Amino acid sequence: MVEYKQNLSIIFKAVSDLTRRSILTLLVQQGPCRVTDLAGHFQMSLNAVSKHIKVLESAGLVNRTTVGRVHLIEARLDDIGLVEHWLSEMKSIWALRLDALEKTLNGDKNDETH
Repeated sequence: MVEYKQNLSIIFKAVSDLTRRSILTLLVQQGPCRVTDLAGHFQMSLNAVSKHIKVLESAGLVNRTTVGRVHLIEARLDDIGLVEHWLSEMKSIWALRLDALEKTLNGDKNDETH
C-alpha cells in the first residue's frame, strides 16, 4: 500500500506541470518522438525540455530508446492505471457521501410533512 501511494505521488508530481502534460499528450498523439522534435513544440531550450523528460522517465511515464545519437521518447502509460484506480476509489467514496446526504435531506423533508 505504501509503494502504491508513493508511485501515485510520483506520477501526480510528474503530471502537475503543464509542459510535462503537453509532452505526454504529444507522445500519445504522435507516437515516439526525438527529443529535438519535442523541444520544437515549446519555447524553451532543449536542455529544459530534456529535464522535463527526465522527470517523466523517473515517474515511469515515458521510455527513452537511444539509437546512435538519436534519443527516441515514447509514452508508457501502464502506471496511469494507478491514477484511474485512485480516482475510482474517490468517486465511490463521494457517491456514498452524497447518497447519505440525500437521505438525510429527504428524511428532514419527510419529517416536516408529517
